[in-house]
Amino acid sequence: MSWGQDTVDTIRDLEYVRRRLDGEFVGRDRAVRLLQLAVVCREHALLLGPTGTAKSELISALARHIEARHFSYLLTRFTEPSEIFGALDFEQFRQGTYQVRTEGMLPTAELVFLDEVFQGSSAILNTLLTLLNERRYHNGARAEHAPLISLLGATNEIPDDPGLTAFSDRFLIRLEVEPVGGTDLERLLQVGWEHETRRFTAAVQAAEQARSADTAAQPFDGHRTSGTVTVERLGRLTLRLRDVGLDPVLGEHRELVRQLLIQGVRLSDRRLVRSLKLVAGAALLRESRTAEPVDLWPLAHIWTDPADRTTVEEAVQAVVEKHGGEPAGRRRRDDEILLDAREIGAPLTAGRRPSEWSVVEGLHKLADLSRELREHPPVNTQTEAELSRIIAEVNALLDQFE
Repeated sequence: MSWGQDTVDTIRDLEYVRRRLDGEFVGRDRAVRLLQLAVVCREHALLLGPTGTAKSELISALARHIEARHFSYLLTRFTEPSEIFGALDFEQFRQGTYQVRTEGMLPTAELVFLDEVFQGSSAILNTLLTLLNERRYHNGARAEHAPLISLLGATNEIPDDPGLTAFSDRFLIRLEVEPVGGTDLERLLQVGWEHETRRFTAAVQAAEQARSADTAAQPFDGHRTSGTVTVERLGRLTLRLRDVGLDPVLGEHRELVRQLLIQGVRLSDRRLVRSLKLVAGAALLRESRTAEPVDLWPLAHIWTDPADRTTVEEAVQAVVEKHGGEPAGRRRRDDEILLDAREIGAPLTAGRRPSEWSVVEGLHKLADLSRELREHPPVNTQTEAELSRIIAEVNALLDQFE
């Protein structure tokens, strides 16, 4: 016996949504299928993975394709229950009844997305425990029916806390979401850049509409100071990022990213995609409509872990210089910095009382050397220790003038 037409139509519509999301999110077909399955089976699903793997965006995109009452929220340790379930109904409270107003809040939603779902307080998670399992919300003395279809959660990790075991168990479906970058980098960058251009275009257009409505009441007088840039002009410039040709740099960009990933540098999918915007911006600020390898220079600053900073900077700089870009500032050797410090400190600590002005000037120069060491940590830790000793001695001299 075949299914009825309504059933077949719904299945095919869901399949259309799946294909569309699969085109928007690289390497997330299994996640889309599981989220699709969750809403059909009225179960709860949890996406687990590091930041920047599009967990939140994927769930939000699915929700946009389902005509339901939505509720979404990012939980933190400081989130109050009223932000999730509703504020106290003061009219009822004056009459002696404790009740919250749930309209538009989680208890009345059909599809819920909670980001960092385990970050909620015990008061929030304990209330969710009953709501997820029984679809009931205890509002004061009353137990109200909750129309919840599925709660879709995202988290970086599942806490190793026995007190959260019962709540965690409510999520029947779990999927670990891994970064795509190392396996399908080319498609990630292509699809991701299309998504990113739509995102910042929508943001600029929304800001322009809001500003137009605001300036209708307070019109701009037309006067512009030379050298200043208005928000409107800046927005129009941002939209020009879409027109910058990236094809000439995509090969170098991909190879550079691959090498960094091979060396163990951690770069999320989100950072990889948005790095293309920085490259386009660098070309735009050169007044060029086409990006060149020299425009890859901002990639030196997209590292996540400070321990990876030097590796990223050196790899990017090598590519930039190979294509005629400006060389980075030369890092001075530790002994050169220390020699300067000794030359500054020697006349101040030689036994003859120097002037207060010379001591202050010496401290400023030593502070510059200290900053140079912080920006480029010394290979030999004794260099930093001796510089600190010299600074301490000059500081002691300055104290004598107080």
